[in-house]
Amino acid sequence: MADSGDQAFRARENRAHWAEMTYGGALSFLRRRYTRDLTGVDVAVWGVPYDASVTYRPGCRLGPRAIRAASVQLAELRAFPFGFDLFEELSVIDHGDAWIDPHHPETVAPAIERQAAEILATGTKLLTLGGDHFIAWPLLRAHAAVHGPLALIQVDAHGDLWPDDPGRIDHGTMMGRAIREGIVDPARSTQVGIRTFHDSDEGLQVLTAPFIHREGIGAAIEAARARAGDAPVYLSFDIDGLDPAFAPGTGTPVPGGLASWQALEFVRGLGGLNLVGMDLVEVSPPFDHAEITALAAAHLAHDWLCLLAEAGGAAPVPVGRL
Repeated sequence: MADSGDQAFRARENRAHWAEMTYGGALSFLRRRYTRDLTGVDVAVWGVPYDASVTYRPGCRLGPRAIRAASVQLAELRAFPFGFDLFEELSVIDHGDAWIDPHHPETVAPAIERQAAEILATGTKLLTLGGDHFIAWPLLRAHAAVHGPLALIQVDAHGDLWPDDPGRIDHGTMMGRAIREGIVDPARSTQVGIRTFHDSDEGLQVLTAPFIHREGIGAAIEAARARAGDAPVYLSFDIDGLDPAFAPGTGTPVPGGLASWQALEFVRGLGGLNLVGMDLVEVSPPFDHAEITALAAAHLAHDWLCLLAEAGGAAPVPVGRL
């Protein structure tokens, strides 16, 4: 058993898949190898433990750690419902966490953007674990520098379109800023699960939570796919898009949101789009219960990776189920 356990730091290559105890061993996202070597890497999973721009409950600086811990069972088995071993199909590493200096807040966004750009410059895609939702702004800037204006698909209770000013560090204003900067194309973009009021939708397609409950998650998938078309798609998933019953561990919970199954179905329905990046934000472990929120986040991030594996030609294994 010399090659068993602790593959987060003992694995010698990125597609290694060793036996692990789910309740022990070094924690990384999906037990992937911790490394900064991006040679041949398809996706780098990266944490940004920052939450100094929240407007209510803090704690999501601890989100990356909690999501990693909640991902252990997903590292054991073939991916459901995809039917393949993700680690045979996609080279994924855990890049660790961004280095930021919270004592100089004016440096935080530039630091995130610079480090994200360094990863993207290698041709590696980026799956970012937050942190509060403000981190999406520098991430969008880094991705748009590579791909041009992005089709944003944002799952959220809030539109994050409130009044802004140039120096503001706020997790409720950055999507409007991204639109005004031209890094998000509102004509290609969709917000999903919204259940707070904004004076303007900034030209976005807004699929409210009540709409989804009335019309079904299939209607939301169809609308978001049609809106995005062949544009480069960035998925920004605020865990408070889920109802507090399914995601209590978040900073600004709003009742009436999506169930876990609806959120997972929505993400799985994005397969075939030009997916270029994702962030999963606002998991606040101090307010979580039995890892409910972190488990949902880990599964959502995992399933986005599976979409990339499918796009690369992964063949699902027939399981004879509907």
